[in-house]
Amino acid sequence: MCQIFAGQHPERYETVTRRLRLNGQSTSIRLERAFWHILDDIAARQGVTTPAFISKLHAEVLELHGEARNFTSLLRCACTIHLGEDQHIPRAIAAE
Repeated sequence: MCQIFAGQHPERYETVTRRLRLNGQSTSIRLERAFWHILDDIAARQGVTTPAFISKLHAEVLELHGEARNFTSLLRCACTIHLGEDQHIPRAIAAE
């Protein structure tokens, strides 16, 4: 079982920094490559670019909470939620 985790290609967890604008401010976000792939997928499913998706998410967080503490962690958690939803879709269809 450990080979699933230990055997993964190092490129998957290599950090990648992307520059983008959040609420008009230029910033950079550093995430592991695997998380960028997930965010790219979420954005594509929403029909927007990845920077537009992240900016919208950031604006929603500010609206709900007034600040976006540790936004990169929030992005990682959003990715895990997205992956969990994808896993539940086939089961729901199969149950119908």
